[in-house]
Amino acid sequence: MLLKKMTGNFLESAATRVTVLDNRESEDGLQFLIHFFNDIRPRAAKGSRDPEQNLQKAIRLLLQYPLLLTNLRHALFSQLINTDLTIAITESGIPVSRSFWQEFGNRLKHKILPPLQDEDDFLYVVNRVFFRKDDIEWLEKISRGNWIQFFETAGLPFNVENKELQEQLLSSLKILSFQVAQLGLEKEVAKYIPKDFSDNPFVQQNYKVHEAEEVLLNNANVTNTAAIFTQVKQSIEVCEQAIDHIRENLSLKGASLTQTYILLILSSRLERMHLLLDVLDTDHQFDTGKFVDLFLGLVRNENRKNSIRDFLSSGLSYLAYRIAEHKGSKGGQYITNTRLEYWTMIGSAMWGGVIISFIAIFKNLLGKLPMAPFWQGFFYSVNYSFGFILIDQTKSTLATKQPAFTASAVAGSLDSRKSTGAPNLYNLAITVSKVSRSQIASFFGNLIVVFPLSFLLAWGYNQLTGARIADEAGAYKMLQDQHPWKSLALLYACITGCFLFLSGIIAGYVQNKIQYARIPDRLKKHPTLKVSILPARLDKIAAFIDKNAGAIAGNVSLGFMLGMAGMIQKIFGIPFDIRHITISAANTGIAVFEIGIKNIEPWYLVTVFFGVLGIGFLNFLVSFSLAFTVAVKSRGIHLRDYPEFMKILWRYFKTNPMDFVRPRKRLLTEE
Repeated sequence: MLLKKMTGNFLESAATRVTVLDNRESEDGLQFLIHFFNDIRPRAAKGSRDPEQNLQKAIRLLLQYPLLLTNLRHALFSQLINTDLTIAITESGIPVSRSFWQEFGNRLKHKILPPLQDEDDFLYVVNRVFFRKDDIEWLEKISRGNWIQFFETAGLPFNVENKELQEQLLSSLKILSFQVAQLGLEKEVAKYIPKDFSDNPFVQQNYKVHEAEEVLLNNANVTNTAAIFTQVKQSIEVCEQAIDHIRENLSLKGASLTQTYILLILSSRLERMHLLLDVLDTDHQFDTGKFVDLFLGLVRNENRKNSIRDFLSSGLSYLAYRIAEHKGSKGGQYITNTRLEYWTMIGSAMWGGVIISFIAIFKNLLGKLPMAPFWQGFFYSVNYSFGFILIDQTKSTLATKQPAFTASAVAGSLDSRKSTGAPNLYNLAITVSKVSRSQIASFFGNLIVVFPLSFLLAWGYNQLTGARIADEAGAYKMLQDQHPWKSLALLYACITGCFLFLSGIIAGYVQNKIQYARIPDRLKKHPTLKVSILPARLDKIAAFIDKNAGAIAGNVSLGFMLGMAGMIQKIFGIPFDIRHITISAANTGIAVFEIGIKNIEPWYLVTVFFGVLGIGFLNFLVSFSLAFTVAVKSRGIHLRDYPEFMKILWRYFKTNPMDFVRPRKRLLTEE
């Protein structure tokens, strides 16, 4: 073996050797590549820890020593012509199963017992060269520009003249084309193709690929070859337009897990077809950047091919996107721009405070009834659910429900799927200020009513019935439960934040399901309902479900999460409960009446008040953070790409601090 005895720094040793690798000798070529990339891999040795610098050094040596460059080209070419590229191109990184759950089962099975890999498979080469499971981490630390420079320096024969290689690439193109045509006929795709397309574009591209195959095999002239390949590329672009149209309309029509899964596979296969056409055409132009993406994708897929986490992340991303879009569209109503909207928000929140005050009174009265823990939790849940639905239907505002929706609206301004240009980070800072003041307005509106009204309702109940909602010991416990360090109130506030986030997800999911399954239309055409309910009334019922089903599901789920949480503590004896700012404020108002404000130490009461504010802050922070994380990830946004945003936000805050509390009399031009 030519390279078997090489030790030390491989690149420096190989640069001084005079032996030329045989481009037909597969094993020598593989050993060369293993040693070559091992030198680029970061090591503990001084000056070798940065993979970017290691690659730049390798590029300099390739340009300085022509024989080293020749050997690298021969090593790469030997792997391309002596291995089967088909599986790497058509399957690696693309789910091969027809359904989401089948693919999930396959990954789980292969994670326990990995499948055998043929040594003639190109993926075997990838696994031999990048054998460490963390190789993708340092590979992705190297900039895309440096990888492009490396592969352009290597000068791979992208304009294929080798017949064996050409046949493999053409075979891969045909396989992908057949798979795209087959998936394009699935009902989850075909019925959503816009009517502007006279024929199914996913089928039409297959005809064009067949024409291109005939041109290549018949050795047609360059002009004819270029013309047919241009047509194939155009047919693929039409397929991508159809996919984009389907995705853009999912916010109106909804999406299913199966549909998002199929669209994900279609997009991946069309992207591979683009790369193959770029190689097979005769225009002597090649997008090296796409090849770099494929190269990194192959390594990533092989490093993580059995990763359940990665599969769920990619497979569920578009479904999460649809849910986030539903919440983002609703989030706009919780963001104030003008002073009128600001005061309208406060008024709406005050009505929400009125409803919560009554709900808190009923909840405490229910607690006086002798019931088993489950039934007590159940009636608490019904009480909460009724209150939240009433708030929603009366267009009132509950401050803690805003974060799950406003987070999606904020993330939408960074949406990489809606715009191609860089986002305006200054405008994003303005959006954050709007969210801040809107949240403050709703908290203020809720609390300014809940504290005094709960006090008055407790007084009114005492005057009407002669009884008290809570005895002195119970009232002191109600105050103690809101104390920031003499209870677990702040921990329970975080649990409530998680529940608020989950209820938003449930609301988005149900609304998406209602739209995708076309429930309103199905109700209107239901054979029994059509004859038993007047058409006008049935239309109203269908419209109500279309508009409110998601919100009702979210409110009921939140009500049951909050109502049953305390029962978990009673049943299992673990510290698990909820603290919701408006309910805590109402309980504080009730407790102050029952004890008498003169009988409470002022400093203790102030501490409890700040405990209630702390509960509200954590309700908001946890709910907003979780919702923002989901919204950002589902939109393909990487916050690390915008490190300057925090500086822009801080500068905006320093120059316009009151914008985060209340709107200006006149809007800024930028707004």
